[in-house]
Amino acid sequence: MLPDPSDRAFFGRRKGKRLRPAQEDRLASLLPRLRVTPPEDGSRLDPATLFPTPVDEVWVEIGFGGGEHLADNAAKNPRVGIIGCEPFVNGVVKLLREVDERGLTNVRIRDEDATALLAAVPDASVARLYLLYPDPWPKRRQRKRRFVSDASLAEIARVLKPGGLFRFASDIDDYAGWTLVRAARCPALRWAAERAEDWRKPFPGWPGTRYEAKAIAAGRRPSYLTFIREPNPA
Repeated sequence: MLPDPSDRAFFGRRKGKRLRPAQEDRLASLLPRLRVTPPEDGSRLDPATLFPTPVDEVWVEIGFGGGEHLADNAAKNPRVGIIGCEPFVNGVVKLLREVDERGLTNVRIRDEDATALLAAVPDASVARLYLLYPDPWPKRRQRKRRFVSDASLAEIARVLKPGGLFRFASDIDDYAGWTLVRAARCPALRWAAERAEDWRKPFPGWPGTRYEAKAIAAGRRPSYLTFIREPNPA
């Protein structure tokens, strides 16, 4: 079980630049229709029922930033329901604009910490889970706030279907190594890489993100890690 997010916040500030009127309008009118709220009684929710039309799979993206990757996936995969988690308001309104202008009906949003959502998701109900460029919390005293931990990887493995994918990207080498060490301790997850270029190449169909472009411009080389949910972990 993941720790109570009140004891260990994985994110920093909730809001940045002042919102424009159109952004405020979408936040007030569109977000309530898309918001995912875990049941207060502690019961599990059925992710596939959150969408207005039937979906073949459910994917989750934790910390979607400006929503570029999530929106691109939603547009390319209309039969996939995607739940995005992002507590940063300015990122949420960017995704809301994509949803509104592109008419995406297969997107739902959790605008709070992701831990409560994962806890409410049934076993083996998610086909893919993305964690892209999470806050690295680089100082040693901050590292307990990193999202990746033994507990979070066990929870990710629990919600993934056998053969499902956990995809992690970071431009911080220390965080990539941190993730590999902890994933190696999780018997239900297997690193899919067979050669060095496998973790240097973006995921198939990768659209890129603004954050990634800034990281590359600053000379940081991203790592793209894919883990497969083992059907029968030892």
